[in-house]
Amino acid sequence: MRRSLLLSLLIYGLILFGLLTLRGDILTLSIPLVIYLLSGLLRAPREINLNVERKLSVERTGADMPVRVTLHITNAGATLEDVLITDKLSPRLKILDGSARHLLHLAKGQTVNLTYTVSGPRGYYPFPGLRVEARDHFGLVSREGTIPTPGQLFVLPSVLRLKQIAIRTRKTRVYSGTIPARVGGPGVEFFGLREYQAGDSPRWINWRASARHAFSMYSNEFEQERVADIGIVLDGRLKTNIFDKEHSLFEYSIMAVAAMADVLLSQGNRVGLLDYGRYLRWTFPGYGKIQRERILQALAHAQIGSNTVFSELEYIPTRLFPSHSQIILVSPLDADDVHVLVQLRARGYQVMVISPDPIAFELSYLPKNEPVDQAARLLRMERKLLIHKLQRAGIQVLDWDISQPFDQVVKRRLGRPPALLRAIGGQI
Repeated sequence: MRRSLLLSLLIYGLILFGLLTLRGDILTLSIPLVIYLLSGLLRAPREINLNVERKLSVERTGADMPVRVTLHITNAGATLEDVLITDKLSPRLKILDGSARHLLHLAKGQTVNLTYTVSGPRGYYPFPGLRVEARDHFGLVSREGTIPTPGQLFVLPSVLRLKQIAIRTRKTRVYSGTIPARVGGPGVEFFGLREYQAGDSPRWINWRASARHAFSMYSNEFEQERVADIGIVLDGRLKTNIFDKEHSLFEYSIMAVAAMADVLLSQGNRVGLLDYGRYLRWTFPGYGKIQRERILQALAHAQIGSNTVFSELEYIPTRLFPSHSQIILVSPLDADDVHVLVQLRARGYQVMVISPDPIAFELSYLPKNEPVDQAARLLRMERKLLIHKLQRAGIQVLDWDISQPFDQVVKRRLGRPPALLRAIGGQI
Protein backbone atom coordinates (compact mmCIF):
# COMPACT_ATOMS: atom_id res chain seq x y z
CA MET A 1 0.00 0.00 0.00
CA ARG A 2 1.28 3.48 -0.88
CA ARG A 3 2.54 5.50 2.04
CA SER A 4 0.34 8.52 1.31
CA LEU A 5 -2.79 6.35 1.23
CA LEU A 6 -1.85 4.65 4.49
CA LEU A 7 -1.24 8.04 6.14
CA SER A 8 -4.53 9.41 4.84
CA LEU A 9 -6.43 6.43 6.28
CA LEU A 10 -4.69 6.92 9.60
CA ILE A 11 -5.59 10.62 9.73
CA TYR A 12 -9.17 9.89 8.73
CA GLY A 13 -9.44 7.26 11.44
CA LEU A 14 -8.06 9.57 14.15
CA ILE A 15 -10.39 12.41 13.19
CA LEU A 16 -13.41 10.13 13.03
CA PHE A 17 -12.52 8.52 16.37
CA GLY A 18 -11.99 11.95 17.99
CA LEU A 19 -15.33 13.24 16.73
CA LEU A 20 -17.19 10.17 17.89
CA THR A 21 -15.63 10.20 21.35
CA LEU A 22 -15.53 14.04 21.62
CA ARG A 23 -11.91 13.87 22.72
CA GLY A 24 -9.80 16.87 21.73
CA ASP A 25 -6.49 15.16 22.45
CA ILE A 26 -7.21 12.63 19.69
CA LEU A 27 -8.00 15.43 17.25
CA THR A 28 -4.84 17.25 18.30
CA LEU A 29 -2.81 14.08 17.64
CA SER A 30 -3.93 14.13 14.01
CA ILE A 31 -2.66 17.71 13.36
CA PRO A 32 1.07 16.80 12.89
CA LEU A 33 0.05 14.00 10.58
CA VAL A 34 -2.08 16.38 8.52
CA ILE A 35 0.81 18.87 8.29
CA TYR A 36 3.13 16.02 7.28
CA LEU A 37 0.74 14.88 4.57
CA LEU A 38 0.11 18.40 3.21
CA SER A 39 3.85 19.13 3.09
CA GLY A 40 4.40 15.97 1.07
CA LEU A 41 1.56 16.79 -1.31
CA LEU A 42 2.82 20.35 -1.82
CA ARG A 43 6.34 19.15 -2.56
CA ALA A 44 5.20 16.18 -4.65
CA PRO A 45 6.93 15.86 -8.02
CA ARG A 46 5.02 17.14 -11.00
CA GLU A 47 5.30 15.71 -14.50
CA ILE A 48 8.65 14.10 -15.30
CA ASN A 49 10.24 15.83 -18.27
CA LEU A 50 13.78 14.63 -18.86
CA ASN A 51 15.77 14.84 -22.07
CA VAL A 52 18.20 11.92 -22.27
CA GLU A 53 20.91 11.24 -24.82
CA ARG A 54 22.80 7.95 -24.80
CA LYS A 55 26.31 7.48 -26.12
CA LEU A 56 28.34 4.27 -26.33
CA SER A 57 32.11 4.29 -26.73
CA VAL A 58 31.64 1.64 -29.45
CA GLU A 59 28.59 -0.06 -30.93
CA ARG A 60 30.42 -3.18 -32.10
CA THR A 61 33.09 -4.94 -30.11
CA GLY A 62 34.50 -8.33 -29.21
CA ALA A 63 33.49 -10.65 -26.41
CA ASP A 64 34.19 -9.42 -22.86
CA MET A 65 35.62 -6.12 -24.11
CA PRO A 66 34.78 -3.04 -21.97
CA VAL A 67 32.26 -0.57 -23.37
CA ARG A 68 31.58 2.79 -21.73
CA VAL A 69 27.97 3.96 -21.63
CA THR A 70 27.29 7.68 -21.09
CA LEU A 71 23.87 9.16 -20.29
CA HIS A 72 23.47 12.91 -20.86
CA ILE A 73 20.39 13.91 -18.80
CA THR A 74 18.76 17.37 -18.79
CA ASN A 75 15.78 18.25 -16.59
CA ALA A 76 13.41 20.23 -18.82
CA GLY A 77 10.62 20.28 -16.23
CA ALA A 78 10.17 21.28 -12.60
CA THR A 79 12.70 20.53 -9.88
CA LEU A 80 12.84 16.89 -8.84
CA GLU A 81 13.92 16.46 -5.24
CA ASP A 82 14.68 12.74 -5.38
CA VAL A 83 14.73 10.87 -8.68
CA LEU A 84 15.93 7.29 -9.10
CA ILE A 85 17.19 6.57 -12.63
CA THR A 86 17.68 2.93 -13.64
CA ASP A 87 19.04 1.94 -17.02
CA LYS A 88 17.44 -1.24 -18.35
CA LEU A 89 20.22 -3.72 -19.17
CA SER A 90 20.33 -7.27 -20.39
CA PRO A 91 21.12 -9.68 -17.52
CA ARG A 92 23.96 -11.07 -19.66
CA LEU A 93 25.83 -7.77 -19.49
CA LYS A 94 28.28 -7.40 -16.63
CA ILE A 95 28.92 -3.98 -15.06
CA LEU A 96 32.67 -3.49 -14.67
CA ASP A 97 32.72 0.07 -13.37
CA GLY A 98 30.10 2.48 -12.08
CA SER A 99 26.41 1.69 -11.69
CA ALA A 100 23.29 1.60 -13.85
CA ARG A 101 21.20 3.00 -10.93
CA HIS A 102 21.56 6.59 -9.74
CA LEU A 103 19.67 8.58 -7.08
CA LEU A 104 19.82 12.28 -7.96
CA HIS A 105 18.47 15.72 -7.13
CA LEU A 106 17.71 17.55 -10.37
CA ALA A 107 16.96 21.24 -10.35
CA LYS A 108 15.05 22.83 -13.20
CA GLY A 109 17.33 23.03 -16.26
CA GLN A 110 20.13 21.08 -14.57
CA THR A 111 22.25 18.71 -16.68
CA VAL A 112 24.17 15.67 -15.42
CA ASN A 113 26.32 13.02 -17.09
CA LEU A 114 26.16 9.46 -15.82
CA THR A 115 28.68 6.85 -16.95
CA TYR A 116 29.33 3.19 -16.36
CA THR A 117 31.26 0.40 -18.11
CA VAL A 118 29.88 -2.97 -19.21
CA SER A 119 31.07 -6.07 -21.00
CA GLY A 120 29.41 -9.26 -22.17
CA PRO A 121 29.65 -12.44 -24.23
CA ARG A 122 28.76 -12.70 -27.91
CA GLY A 123 25.28 -11.39 -28.54
CA TYR A 124 23.04 -8.48 -29.46
CA TYR A 125 22.14 -6.11 -26.63
CA PRO A 126 19.51 -3.41 -27.14
CA PHE A 127 19.15 -0.54 -24.68
CA PRO A 128 15.39 0.17 -24.61
CA GLY A 129 15.34 3.06 -22.17
CA LEU A 130 15.47 4.37 -18.61
CA ARG A 131 13.09 3.67 -15.75
CA VAL A 132 12.57 6.88 -13.77
CA GLU A 133 10.97 7.15 -10.33
CA ALA A 134 10.59 10.63 -8.75
CA ARG A 135 9.33 11.29 -5.23
CA ASP A 136 9.31 13.96 -2.52
CA HIS A 137 11.70 13.93 0.44
CA PHE A 138 9.11 12.34 2.68
CA GLY A 139 8.47 9.54 0.21
CA LEU A 140 4.72 10.09 0.27
CA VAL A 141 4.05 10.73 -3.42
CA SER A 142 5.97 9.18 -6.29
CA ARG A 143 5.72 9.24 -10.07
CA GLU A 144 7.14 6.58 -12.36
CA GLY A 145 7.80 6.54 -16.04
CA THR A 146 9.94 5.14 -18.82
CA ILE A 147 12.07 7.32 -21.09
CA PRO A 148 13.05 5.68 -24.40
CA THR A 149 16.76 6.04 -25.10
CA PRO A 150 17.41 3.78 -28.09
CA GLY A 151 20.82 2.21 -28.37
CA GLN A 152 22.35 -1.10 -29.33
CA LEU A 153 25.54 -3.02 -28.77
CA PHE A 154 26.82 -5.80 -31.01
CA VAL A 155 29.29 -8.15 -29.37
CA LEU A 156 30.62 -9.92 -32.44
CA PRO A 157 32.31 -13.32 -32.53
CA SER A 158 36.05 -13.49 -33.00
CA VAL A 159 37.15 -14.14 -36.58
CA LEU A 160 40.02 -16.51 -37.32
CA ARG A 161 42.00 -15.45 -40.37
CA LEU A 162 42.15 -18.42 -42.71
CA LYS A 163 44.19 -18.69 -45.86
CA GLN A 164 42.69 -19.65 -49.17
CA ILE A 165 40.50 -22.74 -49.08
CA ALA A 166 39.72 -25.04 -52.01
CA ILE A 167 36.10 -25.59 -52.99
CA ARG A 168 34.80 -26.77 -56.34
CA THR A 169 31.21 -26.01 -57.25
CA ARG A 170 29.22 -27.25 -60.24
CA LYS A 171 28.24 -23.73 -61.24
CA THR A 172 30.08 -20.44 -60.99
CA ARG A 173 29.26 -16.81 -61.70
CA VAL A 174 30.69 -14.69 -64.50
CA TYR A 175 33.15 -12.73 -62.35
CA SER A 176 36.74 -13.81 -61.98
CA GLY A 177 37.73 -15.36 -58.69
CA THR A 178 39.56 -18.35 -57.24
CA ILE A 179 37.22 -21.29 -57.90
CA PRO A 180 37.89 -23.52 -60.94
CA ALA A 181 35.01 -23.07 -63.39
CA ARG A 182 35.52 -26.15 -65.65
CA VAL A 183 35.66 -23.76 -68.59
CA GLY A 184 38.67 -22.98 -70.76
CA GLY A 185 40.05 -19.47 -70.90
CA PRO A 186 42.49 -17.25 -69.00
CA GLY A 187 43.78 -18.92 -65.89
CA VAL A 188 46.76 -20.60 -64.28
CA GLU A 189 45.81 -24.30 -64.31
CA PHE A 190 46.24 -26.40 -67.48
CA PHE A 191 42.85 -27.33 -69.00
CA GLY A 192 43.51 -28.68 -72.48
CA LEU A 193 44.73 -27.96 -76.04
CA ARG A 194 43.16 -26.02 -78.87
CA GLU A 195 44.30 -24.77 -82.26
CA TYR A 196 46.38 -21.66 -82.25
CA GLN A 197 44.36 -18.48 -82.74
CA ALA A 198 45.55 -15.05 -83.72
CA GLY A 199 46.34 -13.07 -80.61
CA ASP A 200 47.48 -16.04 -78.52
CA SER A 201 50.60 -15.36 -76.54
CA PRO A 202 53.68 -17.21 -77.83
CA ARG A 203 54.15 -18.52 -74.32
CA TRP A 204 50.87 -20.46 -74.68
CA ILE A 205 52.04 -22.41 -77.75
CA ASN A 206 52.53 -26.09 -77.04
CA TRP A 207 55.55 -26.81 -79.22
CA ARG A 208 55.55 -30.53 -78.49
CA ALA A 209 51.98 -30.99 -79.74
CA SER A 210 52.53 -28.62 -82.66
CA ALA A 211 55.60 -30.60 -83.79
CA ARG A 212 53.38 -33.61 -84.51
CA HIS A 213 51.35 -31.67 -87.11
CA ALA A 214 52.93 -30.16 -90.18
CA PHE A 215 50.26 -27.57 -90.92
CA SER A 216 48.74 -26.79 -87.51
CA MET A 217 49.84 -25.20 -84.28
CA TYR A 218 48.31 -25.74 -80.87
CA SER A 219 48.06 -23.56 -77.78
CA ASN A 220 47.58 -24.51 -74.17
CA GLU A 221 44.21 -23.68 -72.73
CA PHE A 222 43.81 -22.88 -69.05
CA GLU A 223 40.90 -23.31 -66.70
CA GLN A 224 39.09 -20.13 -65.79
CA GLU A 225 38.70 -19.26 -62.12
CA ARG A 226 35.55 -17.47 -61.06
CA VAL A 227 33.47 -16.68 -58.02
CA ALA A 228 30.55 -18.79 -56.82
CA ASP A 229 27.34 -18.62 -54.83
CA ILE A 230 27.88 -20.07 -51.37
CA GLY A 231 25.24 -20.60 -48.71
CA ILE A 232 26.34 -21.24 -45.12
CA VAL A 233 23.83 -22.99 -42.85
CA LEU A 234 24.36 -22.61 -39.09
CA ASP A 235 22.74 -25.41 -37.10
CA GLY A 236 21.22 -23.83 -33.99
CA ARG A 237 19.00 -26.75 -33.00
CA LEU A 238 18.87 -27.49 -29.31
CA LYS A 239 19.17 -31.26 -29.72
CA THR A 240 22.49 -31.07 -31.58
CA ASN A 241 24.20 -28.39 -29.50
CA ILE A 242 23.27 -28.68 -25.82
CA PHE A 243 24.87 -31.45 -23.75
CA ASP A 244 23.91 -30.11 -20.34
CA LYS A 245 22.59 -26.86 -18.93
CA GLU A 246 25.93 -25.04 -19.12
CA HIS A 247 28.04 -26.53 -21.91
CA SER A 248 27.31 -26.18 -25.61
CA LEU A 249 29.10 -26.62 -28.92
CA PHE A 250 27.27 -23.67 -30.42
CA GLU A 251 30.04 -21.13 -29.84
CA TYR A 252 32.46 -23.37 -31.75
CA SER A 253 30.00 -23.49 -34.64
CA ILE A 254 29.77 -19.69 -34.53
CA MET A 255 33.56 -19.47 -34.70
CA ALA A 256 33.68 -21.79 -37.71
CA VAL A 257 30.95 -19.88 -39.57
CA ALA A 258 32.65 -16.53 -38.97
CA ALA A 259 36.01 -17.84 -40.20
CA MET A 260 34.53 -19.52 -43.31
CA ALA A 261 32.44 -16.48 -44.24
CA ASP A 262 35.46 -14.21 -43.88
CA VAL A 263 37.76 -16.25 -46.12
CA LEU A 264 35.10 -16.95 -48.76
CA LEU A 265 34.15 -13.28 -48.99
CA SER A 266 37.81 -12.29 -49.21
CA GLN A 267 38.07 -14.60 -52.25
CA GLY A 268 35.32 -12.59 -53.94
CA ASN A 269 32.46 -15.08 -53.59
CA ARG A 270 28.83 -14.21 -52.95
CA VAL A 271 27.96 -15.57 -49.51
CA GLY A 272 24.66 -15.88 -47.64
CA LEU A 273 23.91 -17.18 -44.14
CA LEU A 274 20.94 -19.17 -42.86
CA ASP A 275 20.55 -19.45 -39.08
CA TYR A 276 18.52 -22.65 -38.63
CA GLY A 277 17.24 -23.28 -35.12
CA ARG A 278 14.29 -21.98 -33.19
CA TYR A 279 13.39 -19.93 -36.25
CA LEU A 280 14.94 -19.05 -39.61
CA ARG A 281 17.10 -15.97 -39.94
CA TRP A 282 18.24 -15.41 -43.51
CA THR A 283 21.07 -13.03 -44.42
CA PHE A 284 20.68 -12.31 -48.12
CA PRO A 285 23.79 -13.15 -50.19
CA GLY A 286 26.22 -10.37 -50.95
CA TYR A 287 29.85 -9.46 -51.52
CA GLY A 288 32.69 -7.75 -49.72
CA LYS A 289 33.14 -6.03 -46.39
CA ILE A 290 29.54 -4.88 -46.07
CA GLN A 291 28.33 -8.48 -46.35
CA ARG A 292 30.96 -9.54 -43.84
CA GLU A 293 29.56 -7.05 -41.34
CA ARG A 294 26.00 -8.24 -42.00
CA ILE A 295 26.98 -11.84 -41.35
CA LEU A 296 28.84 -10.96 -38.15
CA GLN A 297 25.83 -9.03 -36.88
CA ALA A 298 23.59 -12.00 -37.75
CA LEU A 299 25.95 -14.25 -35.79
CA ALA A 300 25.68 -11.86 -32.84
CA HIS A 301 21.90 -12.45 -32.92
CA ALA A 302 22.23 -16.24 -33.27
CA GLN A 303 20.92 -18.33 -30.38
CA ILE A 304 20.15 -21.95 -29.71
CA GLY A 305 16.46 -22.82 -29.86
CA SER A 306 14.00 -25.65 -30.05
CA ASN A 307 11.11 -25.72 -32.48
CA THR A 308 9.06 -28.72 -33.51
CA VAL A 309 8.89 -27.38 -37.07
CA PHE A 310 12.65 -26.96 -37.48
CA SER A 311 13.76 -29.93 -35.38
CA GLU A 312 14.91 -31.68 -38.57
CA LEU A 313 17.05 -30.40 -41.43
CA GLU A 314 14.44 -31.44 -43.98
CA TYR A 315 12.75 -28.05 -43.61
CA ILE A 316 15.75 -26.11 -44.93
CA PRO A 317 14.32 -23.75 -47.59
CA THR A 318 16.48 -24.83 -50.51
CA ARG A 319 14.92 -22.19 -52.77
CA LEU A 320 17.06 -19.65 -50.97
CA PHE A 321 20.15 -21.17 -52.57
CA PRO A 322 20.77 -20.98 -56.35
CA SER A 323 20.82 -24.32 -58.13
CA HIS A 324 24.18 -26.12 -58.27
CA SER A 325 25.65 -23.74 -55.69
CA GLN A 326 27.85 -24.62 -52.73
CA ILE A 327 26.15 -25.27 -49.38
CA ILE A 328 28.28 -25.40 -46.24
CA LEU A 329 26.54 -26.85 -43.19
CA VAL A 330 28.15 -26.19 -39.81
CA SER A 331 26.62 -28.70 -37.43
CA PRO A 332 27.57 -31.35 -34.83
CA LEU A 333 25.27 -33.61 -36.92
CA ASP A 334 22.48 -35.93 -35.93
CA ALA A 335 21.81 -39.43 -37.23
CA ASP A 336 18.60 -38.23 -38.90
CA ASP A 337 20.47 -35.61 -40.95
CA VAL A 338 22.00 -38.09 -43.40
CA HIS A 339 19.04 -38.48 -45.74
CA VAL A 340 18.47 -34.71 -45.90
CA LEU A 341 22.08 -34.02 -46.88
CA VAL A 342 22.02 -36.83 -49.44
CA GLN A 343 18.88 -35.31 -50.96
CA LEU A 344 20.60 -31.93 -51.23
CA ARG A 345 23.49 -33.62 -53.02
CA ALA A 346 21.07 -35.39 -55.37
CA ARG A 347 19.45 -32.07 -56.28
CA GLY A 348 22.75 -30.86 -57.65
CA TYR A 349 24.13 -28.89 -54.72
CA GLN A 350 27.75 -29.22 -53.78
CA VAL A 351 27.58 -29.95 -50.05
CA MET A 352 30.28 -29.51 -47.43
CA VAL A 353 29.80 -30.31 -43.74
CA ILE A 354 31.96 -28.79 -41.00
CA SER A 355 31.16 -30.76 -37.87
CA PRO A 356 32.54 -29.91 -34.41
CA ASP A 357 33.05 -33.27 -32.73
CA PRO A 358 30.41 -33.56 -29.97
CA ILE A 359 31.96 -36.71 -28.52
CA ALA A 360 35.36 -35.14 -27.83
CA PHE A 361 33.61 -32.06 -26.46
CA GLU A 362 31.45 -34.02 -24.04
CA LEU A 363 34.33 -36.24 -22.92
CA SER A 364 36.25 -33.15 -21.79
CA TYR A 365 33.59 -32.62 -19.09
CA LEU A 366 33.10 -36.24 -18.00
CA PRO A 367 35.17 -38.28 -15.54
CA LYS A 368 37.65 -40.73 -17.01
CA ASN A 369 36.56 -44.28 -16.18
CA GLU A 370 35.83 -47.53 -17.96
CA PRO A 371 32.07 -47.06 -18.55
CA VAL A 372 32.65 -43.62 -20.06
CA ASP A 373 35.42 -44.98 -22.32
CA GLN A 374 33.22 -47.81 -23.56
CA ALA A 375 30.34 -45.48 -24.29
CA ALA A 376 32.72 -43.13 -26.12
CA ARG A 377 34.01 -45.98 -28.31
CA LEU A 378 30.47 -46.95 -29.31
CA LEU A 379 29.55 -43.35 -30.10
CA ARG A 380 32.72 -42.90 -32.16
CA MET A 381 31.86 -45.97 -34.22
CA GLU A 382 28.39 -44.55 -34.89
CA ARG A 383 29.84 -41.17 -35.84
CA LYS A 384 32.40 -42.71 -38.19
CA LEU A 385 29.63 -44.68 -39.87
CA LEU A 386 27.59 -41.49 -40.21
CA ILE A 387 30.50 -39.61 -41.79
CA HIS A 388 31.26 -42.56 -44.06
CA LYS A 389 27.68 -42.51 -45.40
CA LEU A 390 27.98 -38.82 -46.18
CA GLN A 391 31.32 -39.22 -47.92
CA ARG A 392 30.01 -42.07 -50.07
CA ALA A 393 27.28 -39.71 -51.26
CA GLY A 394 29.93 -37.24 -52.44
CA ILE A 395 29.64 -34.90 -49.46
CA GLN A 396 32.83 -33.39 -48.15
CA VAL A 397 33.02 -33.70 -44.34
CA LEU A 398 35.43 -31.90 -42.05
CA ASP A 399 35.32 -33.68 -38.68
CA TRP A 400 36.73 -31.07 -36.30
CA ASP A 401 38.13 -32.13 -32.96
CA ILE A 402 37.72 -28.87 -31.05
CA SER A 403 40.90 -29.53 -29.07
CA GLN A 404 42.78 -28.65 -32.28
CA PRO A 405 42.87 -25.08 -33.64
CA PHE A 406 40.30 -24.62 -36.36
CA ASP A 407 42.65 -22.76 -38.71
CA GLN A 408 45.15 -25.62 -38.66
CA VAL A 409 42.46 -28.22 -39.32
CA VAL A 410 41.14 -26.20 -42.27
CA LYS A 411 44.64 -25.70 -43.67
CA ARG A 412 45.32 -29.43 -43.51
CA ARG A 413 41.97 -30.63 -44.85
CA LEU A 414 40.61 -27.79 -47.00
CA GLY A 415 43.73 -25.94 -48.05
CA ARG A 416 44.57 -25.81 -51.74
CA PRO A 417 47.23 -28.39 -52.59
CA PRO A 418 50.42 -27.39 -54.39
CA ALA A 419 50.35 -27.17 -58.19
CA LEU A 420 52.34 -30.40 -58.64
CA LEU A 421 49.87 -32.41 -56.54
CA ARG A 422 46.93 -30.82 -58.34
CA ALA A 423 48.42 -31.82 -61.67
CA ILE A 424 48.72 -35.48 -60.68
CA GLY A 425 45.44 -35.56 -58.77
CA GLY A 426 47.12 -35.88 -55.38
CA GLN A 427 45.77 -34.74 -52.06
CA ILE A 428 47.36 -33.53 -48.92
